[in-house]
Amino acid sequence: MTPPRPWTRAGVAARLPDDHARAWFAEALVDAGRAAPAAQAPSPPDPARAETAPRTPTAPPSAHPSHPTWQLRFVTAGRHCGQDAADAVRALLLIEAQADAETLTRLYRQGSAAERRAVLLALPHLVDGPQAAPLVDDALRTHDTRLIAAAVGPYAAAHLAPHSWRHAVLKCLFAGVPLTAVADLARRAAGDAELARMLAAHAAERTAAGREIPRDLRHALTLTGVPTEEP
Repeated sequence: MTPPRPWTRAGVAARLPDDHARAWFAEALVDAGRAAPAAQAPSPPDPARAETAPRTPTAPPSAHPSHPTWQLRFVTAGRHCGQDAADAVRALLLIEAQADAETLTRLYRQGSAAERRAVLLALPHLVDGPQAAPLVDDALRTHDTRLIAAAVGPYAAAHLAPHSWRHAVLKCLFAGVPLTAVADLARRAAGDAELARMLAAHAAERTAAGREIPRDLRHALTLTGVPTEEP
């Protein structure tokens, strides 16, 4: 089930700094919509005209014009819309264009941290299966807290394998990313004895080093529902 979008066109437009940015945003959405597969699909033939209409050669699917303009707008969104709204603007462009997994992967691999963040935020609205999980794994290997927070959203909750998801939770704790960023934490943590073991071991290490145990760590342990030795 696709989660509800955290942004709307009107909501994002209201956050933009001026009329120039709002006009740019509106044009960018139009460009992205033209690139969507549904917009490029040829119209079905009209049976009433089938016998009388002149026959014209049909271009193969690969000959349909592409619309790279929206991808340029994806890259330059921060410059035109401001950094505060750029994540939402870029994510909406991806959704409007119905970007496929190949396009998302290319934009992620070639993009800046901000562009990668937008790809991660858009994943749950565009990719139904686990094929984009390598992008989440890549983000979790970084030390960029905003990228990590974007990586542990609804797509990770739905598609990361248990081992990878547990390490994502630990990565948040190590990096100082609040566990409120982890989508469906309570559901996935419930009854997870291995996660409880990993969390308890992390808590024990902090105690041995004379460091405080974060509230998030204790909360995650509680969510597992698995008895552990009190750290």
